[in-house]
Amino acid sequence: MRLFLFTFLLLKIFSPAYGNTIYYLTKIPNLQVYDLTASNGIKYLKAEKSFKVGIVKNNVQCNKPSENNIKNKFNLIKSNLEKYEKNFLEKINLKYVVLCENLKVSDIRTAGVPNHKVKTLIIDIKSDPRYFERSIHHELFHMADESYGNLFSYDEWEKFNISNFQYAECSTCSNRSDLSLIKDTKGFITEYSMSTASEDMAEIFSFMMTDMDNLSIMSQKDSILNNKINFIVSEIRKIDNNFKF
Repeated sequence: MRLFLFTFLLLKIFSPAYGNTIYYLTKIPNLQVYDLTASNGIKYLKAEKSFKVGIVKNNVQCNKPSENNIKNKFNLIKSNLEKYEKNFLEKINLKYVVLCENLKVSDIRTAGVPNHKVKTLIIDIKSDPRYFERSIHHELFHMADESYGNLFSYDEWEKFNISNFQYAECSTCSNRSDLSLIKDTKGFITEYSMSTASEDMAEIFSFMMTDMDNLSIMSQKDSILNNKINFIVSEIRKIDNNFKF
């Protein structure tokens, strides 16, 4: 009870000053502290007003979330992110999670926007509930990929696929957007994973963190998928040898 009261007082007294500091660190305006109690050090922030940010004409935009929507999703978000130890999060440069609604990049809806340079992951709490938990881990993988690009070689990854398969030049350059599980995998678990090597890795990682048992069963019948899983395990463990899937 004392811990709750102390945390509540901290949020009430220091939120404005902390918000100014967070703006300096994240380069995102109109943020407010939401929760500072995570054991792995993540600071949860919410959009107090809609915001637009981005190097290219403020191409990232998101709206203020309703309190009910945050309450309905926050425990789910926090429980998924608590699968990661503080040491790993520090290594991939993730410290701040921003909660907002209707997140878009260049007017295209997206579930999340990672930016390892400012240690921030923006999450759309109104993204498709069917894939919401997976999207958290998907975007977090992009933080690891961006922080350790030397480990996640796209050239090496592409060698796992059949010789005549080609990824698109970018994820938005492709019409492969379906996030539902493919029954006949053939090296890919969703249609979206066929868009680029980076998205392929992130999709597989998201299943590894949310449905590893089912993924292991699928990989027993799919040598390409099995090789991809082993690659991700190997490279993630190079970042943190104690990482648990």
